[in-house]
Amino acid sequence: MLIRISDDVGRPLYEQVAASVRAEILAGRAGPGDHLPPAREVGAALDINVHTVLRAYQVLRDEGLVDLRRGRGAVISPAAAPLAALAHDIRSLVDRAAALGVSPATLAALVKETSA
Repeated sequence: MLIRISDDVGRPLYEQVAASVRAEILAGRAGPGDHLPPAREVGAALDINVHTVLRAYQVLRDEGLVDLRRGRGAVISPAAAPLAALAHDIRSLVDRAAALGVSPATLAALVKETSA
C-alpha cells in the first residue's frame, strides 16, 4: 500500500495519511482483511511522527474503515468494501459537476449538506 503526503497541501498530516488510505480503498488497491503498514514503518518512510500515523489510523477506525487490534495492527474492515463499489458513481458525479462548472469545494459542500 502506498501512503502519500504533501508539504504543499494545507491539511494536517494525519488527514493526508487517512485520505491516502481511503483513496487506496476506493481504487480497489486495498480491501477488507488487508493489513495497513505498521505506524512506525509509515512514520519512518514519510519522516513524520508515529503518533501522527496512529491518529490517522484512529480516524479511519472511527469511520469504520479500519479495525485496530492489539497484536494484529490495523486491518481494513469489511465495512470498507462498499467504497470500491462507489468509485464509479463518485467519478460520474465529479465529472458531471465539472461539466456544469461546479467547483470541487461547492460539490463537497453540497454532498455534506445532503448527508446531514
